[in-house]
Amino acid sequence: MNARRLLLLCLTLSPLCALADAVRVSLQPRAAVGKGLPALRVHIEEPIAGFEVVLERGDGHKVQVKGGGQPGVTRTLPLEQPEGRFHYEGELVVRFADAEEARMPLSFDAELLGPLRLTVVPEDVDVAGRTLRFSLSRPAARAEVTVLMDTGKKAFEGEVPFDGAPAGRPLEVTWPAAEGKVLRISLKAFDTSDFYTGVDLFPWRVDIPHEEVNFASGRAEVPAAERRKLDASHALISDAVKRYGRFAQLRLYILGHTDTVGDTASNRALSLERARGIAAYLRKKGLELPIFYEGFGEQSPAVPTPDETDEASNRRAEYILAVEPPALSSTPFPPRWRKL
Repeated sequence: MNARRLLLLCLTLSPLCALADAVRVSLQPRAAVGKGLPALRVHIEEPIAGFEVVLERGDGHKVQVKGGGQPGVTRTLPLEQPEGRFHYEGELVVRFADAEEARMPLSFDAELLGPLRLTVVPEDVDVAGRTLRFSLSRPAARAEVTVLMDTGKKAFEGEVPFDGAPAGRPLEVTWPAAEGKVLRISLKAFDTSDFYTGVDLFPWRVDIPHEEVNFASGRAEVPAAERRKLDASHALISDAVKRYGRFAQLRLYILGHTDTVGDTASNRALSLERARGIAAYLRKKGLELPIFYEGFGEQSPAVPTPDETDEASNRRAEYILAVEPPALSSTPFPPRWRKL
C-alpha cells in the first residue's frame, strides 16, 4: 500500500486529523438551536474514489454517511442530535481509485446548545446602588455593558469578565456615579462558547409634581375651575419630554386613587374613570406621547385610614413619565394599564 495514504492522526481537536494529504477532517463542535448543527467537514485534498463516515453517538444512535468529490471540495456532514453534549466514536473510510482503502479513527464531542436565556427582574436593577444583577442559563464568559444617563452621557461603557461562572449563578455589574438619572442599561451577555443574548433596561422615571384636581362627588369630569391645574401639569410634562425625549420614547402613566368612603369596587371604578379624565384632558391640550392609566381606588392610600374615612390626601393622582411601565411597590395588585 501507498504509505502516503495510510498515515493517520488521532481525532481530538479541530482540525481533527488528516489522512496524510489526501483527506483532512475538521469539526464544528458547537451550534445553537435554530442556527445550524454541529458538523464534521471532510476536506478532499487529492483524488479519491469516495469516503464513508460511520459513527455511534453516546446514546447509541448510529450515523452513516457516504460521499466524495474532486480535490478542493469540502463536504459538510451535519450531526443531527438532540440538545446537549454527546460523544461520538467511529471512523472515516477513504477509498482510492486503485481500490485501496485507508481508515481514520474518529473520537470527538459535539454540542447542540439550547436558547441562551438571560434572567433579570425589576428588583435586580438597583439604581441607587448602581448595580445590576442577572443570571445566564449557561456558564458566563463576559458581558458588554453600557449605562446611559438622562444627560446623554455614559456613566459606563465596557466589558465585565465572569470567567466561566456556572449557569444560574447570580452575576453582577456596577457602574460609577454620574450626573443625572440612569436612562438605559444595555446588557449583552456571552457564554463560554461565545454565544450571546442581550437586553435593554429602562429604569428611568420622573414623577411630575402637581396640584390635585378636585372632582365633584362621584364624578370623573374635570371641572372648569380645576383646568388650570392640569394646564400647569401639561406644561411641566411637555418641558420634561423636550428635555429627555431625544434619548428614548417616553410614556405618561396616570394613577388614580380615592379615599375609603364608599365600597371598594365603586372606588376603584371611579379612580379609573378620573385617571382617564385627566389623560383625556392632557391629550386634548396637545400632549402627543403615549398615555396609559389605571385606577387603584382606596387600595393604595397615601395615608392609611379606617373604612369610610373622608381623607383629602388620599383623593389624588400620580403622573409618571417613564420609558417602560414603572415599578410600583405600594400597589395591592399589578396594574392593567389602559392606553388612551
